[in-house]
Amino acid sequence: MKVVVIGSGGREHAICVSLKKSNKLDKIYCIPGNAGTNLIAENIEIKINDFEKIKNFIKDNNIDFVVVGPEQPLVEGIVDYLETFNIKVFGPNKIASQLEGSKIFTKKLCEKYKIPTAQFGIFEKISDAEKFLNNCDYPIVVKADGLAAGKGVYICENNSQAILAIKEIFNGKFGIAKEVLIEEFLKGEEMSFFIISDGKTFKTFGTAQDHKRVLEGDKGKNTGGMGAYSPSRLENKSLNQKIIDKIINPTFKGLNELNCNFVGFLYAGLMVINDEPYLIEYNVRMGDPECQTILPKLKTDFFEILQACTDKNLHTVKINWKPEKSLCIVLCSKGYPEKYENNIEINNLSKIILKNNEHIFHAGTKENKNKILSNGGRVLNFVILSEDFKESRDKAINLINQINWSNGFFRKDIGFKVIK
Repeated sequence: MKVVVIGSGGREHAICVSLKKSNKLDKIYCIPGNAGTNLIAENIEIKINDFEKIKNFIKDNNIDFVVVGPEQPLVEGIVDYLETFNIKVFGPNKIASQLEGSKIFTKKLCEKYKIPTAQFGIFEKISDAEKFLNNCDYPIVVKADGLAAGKGVYICENNSQAILAIKEIFNGKFGIAKEVLIEEFLKGEEMSFFIISDGKTFKTFGTAQDHKRVLEGDKGKNTGGMGAYSPSRLENKSLNQKIIDKIINPTFKGLNELNCNFVGFLYAGLMVINDEPYLIEYNVRMGDPECQTILPKLKTDFFEILQACTDKNLHTVKINWKPEKSLCIVLCSKGYPEKYENNIEINNLSKIILKNNEHIFHAGTKENKNKILSNGGRVLNFVILSEDFKESRDKAINLINQINWSNGFFRKDIGFKVIK
C-alpha cells in the first residue's frame, strides 16, 4: 500500500518513522516534508493548503491512504474535500475540527454540556473587553479565537498587559479577529491527554507534559512547545477516568448531536487542580512535540491502528506500549518565538550515531546541495526512551552538544517537575 503524510514538522517526521515500521506499506510520500522525512519517504513539493493539487497527486499515484498531520488543513476542511473523491483519510472533518479552529466553539460546547473549564467571557469589541477587565482578578488569560500555532495565548499579570493583548489580537497579530476570549487563570499543573477515535468508539493514546514557555523555569513567551515528557507525572487510573467521564464523553455527545463523527486524534490540553481535570483547550491532531515523545513508545503497528479508525473497527485493535519513559528536547533557532534567521547550516548531524531508543526528528529543516539548513523556529527534536527521565534528558542534551550548532538554543530543564 502507498500512503501520503501531509505536513512538514517534527510530528510528521515521527509519523513517517512509525509508519515505516509497518509491513503493510510499500511506499510513503510526505507533502511537503522536510530534510528528515526525505530520508525515509519521498517528499513532494505541494503546499498543504492546495487541496486540488494534493488530490491530483493522490489520484495520479494511486495512493491508498492519507494521514493529515497539522491543524490548518484539517480546520480548512481537507478531510471533507478528499472524501468527496473517495480518498481514505485519517483525520477529523471540518465541523469536528472546530474544536481546535475556534476556542469559542469549544467554550460554548463546554458550557452546554457542563464540561469543567475556566470561567470566560467572549467579546466582539475592544471597548467591551476593556470594561470586563475592570472587574477581573489577575492574572488573567486572553486568547485569540482561531489558530495561532500555539502562540495566541497571553497570561496577563495586570490591566495594562491585558489591554495590550486584546489590542494585538484585534489588530490582526494572529490573523483576522472578530472575537476575543478572556478566561480566568487556573492555577494547577498542565497535562496533555490523547485519545484516538474511529467515530464510534475511542481508545486512550498516551499522556504527556508539554513545556510551552520559551525560557527555563517556565518563563518568557509562549511557543509551539520547547519539549515534553511522557507519561505525565499526574497520570493515574482515577484521574484518567475522570477525564473520560467529565470531559471526553460529554464532548463526543455534543459532536454526535451535531451529527458529527470524530475520526482522528483528539488532544485535550488540561489543567489538573487537586486531582480534578479542567479543559484548557482541544487540538484535533497529535501535539507537537508530544507526538514525537509518545510515538516511539508504541509497540502496535501504527498503520494498523489508523486503518482501523477509517474502517470503523478500532475496537478490534489492542494498543500496546513500551514501558520506558520518553523525553523530548526541541532545538530552536535563536530569536524564536519572535524573529529568527533561516538557511543556517547545521553541521555534524550526519556524524551522530543513534543507539536503540534514541531518535532525532527533523522539524524546521531543509536540504540544499547535500547540506542540512534550518527552516523554521523549532528545528530538531531529540527524543530518548530510558528507565528514568533524568537519564533521557542527559542523553538528549549529550546528542545536542554533539551537533554544536551556534545558531540554536534549547531548554536544559525539560521535565524539571518530574526530575529531582
